[in-house]
Amino acid sequence: MASSTPVAHIGMPRMAFPALLLANLILPLGPIFVRLSDVGPAAAAFWRLLIALPFLLLLARPGLRRTPPTRGEWIALTWAGLVFAADLAAWHLGVMHTKVANATIFGNLSGLFLPAWGMLVLRQKPTGMQAAALIMAGAGAAVMMGGSYELSILNLKGDLLCLLAGILYTAYLLIVQRARGRLNSWSVLGVSSLVSAPALLLCALALGERVMPGDWTPLILLALSSQLIGQGLLTYAIGWFSPLVLGVSLLLQPAIAALLGWLLFDEWLSLPDMVGTAVVAAALVLVRLPARA
Repeated sequence: MASSTPVAHIGMPRMAFPALLLANLILPLGPIFVRLSDVGPAAAAFWRLLIALPFLLLLARPGLRRTPPTRGEWIALTWAGLVFAADLAAWHLGVMHTKVANATIFGNLSGLFLPAWGMLVLRQKPTGMQAAALIMAGAGAAVMMGGSYELSILNLKGDLLCLLAGILYTAYLLIVQRARGRLNSWSVLGVSSLVSAPALLLCALALGERVMPGDWTPLILLALSSQLIGQGLLTYAIGWFSPLVLGVSLLLQPAIAALLGWLLFDEWLSLPDMVGTAVVAAALVLVRLPARA
């Protein structure tokens, strides 16, 4: 029997698989800390980036010195930062109005939106697996949104905001795709975050949100979990695994988010919720399966 474990990859660091698991255990904590903070959702996104920014720029500095961005890359990174700010604002606003599990899975749909972009805009022919995954995702999302609407129109609004965040993150990935040909991931994340932070502050002020926190703990934990440790571990581990393993590992996030939502906020998942979540999660795995020759 062929091994399906990461050990099958020759030369893989011993800590790669634990790092991948830990990243997917830590990243679902983000919506929890957004809920627990005493500032507005866009303001929480601002502090999430601002607190992490010195560390991100420190990590980005060697790459930026070695490979300075061109004028076109600076423009692309500026746009990327603005889109990333819109992504975080939409997602944090959505987190406040829907279940934690819904926010987590809708915010991670870029893996499905990228193939959809290829089909609709680039006129690429989808594989059978991609087509099945997109149909499954649409059906699962409809079931989840129907469950949210039954609770309240605000919950449906939260789902739609988190879905918008997933679309915006897809746009962010498409914008930085060209820049990533020369620049490393830390350079892209550091520069785009430098643009995103002031944009989020302006957004929070425009929405009339409370910006200065009374309790810094949730915001510091948000920056550490979502922006530094979680993303850092994922960046470290992601190069060692196949798309299928990465897709399966992502299933941990909605499961952990659902458990935390139940324990902390008494957010029970109904049977339709669980079915919809499972269908979308399965679609996220299927879309990563390699096409048969």
